[in-house]
Amino acid sequence: MAKTLTFNFSQKRDDEHELLICFAAGENQLGEDATKIVPEGLFEKSSRTTGFKGKSLSVLDLIAPEKVKADRLLIVGLGEISEMEEPDWLTLGGKLGSLITGSNLEKTSILLDVKEIGASQAALIASGMKLNAYRFDTYKTKKDEDDKENADKAITVTLVLKQADEAEKCWKKEEGVIEGALLARTLVNEPANILGPVEFASKASDLAKLGVEVEILTEKEMSDLRMGALLGVAQGSVRPPRLAVMKWMGGKKDDKPIAFIGKGVVFDTGGISLKPAGGMEDMKGDMGGAAAVIGLMHALASRKAKANVICVLGLVENMPDGNAQRPGDIVTSMSGQTIEVINTDAEGRLVLCDALTYVNDKYEPRFMINLATLTGAVLIALGHHHAGLFSNDDDLSLQIAASGQATGEQVWRLPLSKDYDKLIESKFADMKNVGGRSAGSITAAQFLKRFVGETPWAHLDIAGVAMASPQTQTNQSWGSGFGVRLLDRLVRDHYE
Repeated sequence: MAKTLTFNFSQKRDDEHELLICFAAGENQLGEDATKIVPEGLFEKSSRTTGFKGKSLSVLDLIAPEKVKADRLLIVGLGEISEMEEPDWLTLGGKLGSLITGSNLEKTSILLDVKEIGASQAALIASGMKLNAYRFDTYKTKKDEDDKENADKAITVTLVLKQADEAEKCWKKEEGVIEGALLARTLVNEPANILGPVEFASKASDLAKLGVEVEILTEKEMSDLRMGALLGVAQGSVRPPRLAVMKWMGGKKDDKPIAFIGKGVVFDTGGISLKPAGGMEDMKGDMGGAAAVIGLMHALASRKAKANVICVLGLVENMPDGNAQRPGDIVTSMSGQTIEVINTDAEGRLVLCDALTYVNDKYEPRFMINLATLTGAVLIALGHHHAGLFSNDDDLSLQIAASGQATGEQVWRLPLSKDYDKLIESKFADMKNVGGRSAGSITAAQFLKRFVGETPWAHLDIAGVAMASPQTQTNQSWGSGFGVRLLDRLVRDHYE
């Protein structure tokens, strides 16, 4: 069941806790304050009898000494703390989160009394706990008494360290980013009968309360703009498409904006090129790119980012209807380029090409990054641990890769070239929307590249990481929220 974690930061330990967590670092050395609490003989004996050696994320469960007013005392191993990087601190927080939420105790104190743990590490630990605690159980009915008792249970966690005030400031900056990632998870997890294009656009409008300027383009307005590629995808559904435009102008007035565009296919049947029935239910997550972009905007607005940012969501549903577009149809994109639709299941690129043109023409951004669950081929290439990165700009690619490395949301750059471009040439139009089975992720990127002009651009194919990715200490959810922390770091490190 869902549990809410509330964090406090303090320089002093509160005796009124039910669960106390300490750390062992290096060669099984307790933290400074923990040595005053845990009797030396008890720790040594317990370590010897259980084989506890302070390895990373290992746990020693002790009976709390009488002088400690706690029901349970846990010692968590840190391993070689000097080798820990940002993702490791998040993972540690995730481990602590699982220990805390699994204890059914309402008050926990964590002694961050190891010298290597400062304010930023404390905020990362809190972030990891928050990410771990997330559950999507909106539609589960609570039947037994245990579920009723624990539903939406609030747990207070006090992190005790000398730099408590600074740690609290760091956490306030990180909290909105984590909320953005959790928003993205929730949107990916929502069923398509609840979250259609109109409902998704409404979620974008909700960000106005954070100071985001939001504009929603309807089918008529997109038709006036001649977005024939996007509208061609939408025409088979009774649910009308939307283009959600979000603006955050926190930078200098004359600075060009940076832009992020998300594919928001709320459900993808494949259209007339119908997908197999097995696993089609997962296509409720085909809006993972749009979910990441709206989560990013939430993050940036929450922490009042000093940057000018445009975020755009192309929101459609791809259905097989009497009015649906057919294989062989030719559509005219907003750019004026014509596209032969060979496969109606290659619809995401049709949505994105018009969104990219709209952003590029109207806002003349410094760069554009689009995110999309675009191809199954990227799973074959990279599995579930890296997103595919394609770009026409080396500097932007390096910045994205560095941000991914720092946050643990990793990317891997794949090639673009004129040789691949030939694979999407059409006999009847300027291009076709697929290039065959070979290099499917690359030809999809080559298609998008034709709509960005000279603007620096990157495409993140997140089909393998946005949904159904392996569960970790920081993600127990089907929808991962991938991309929010990565792109927030990109903005923070390079564009503020």
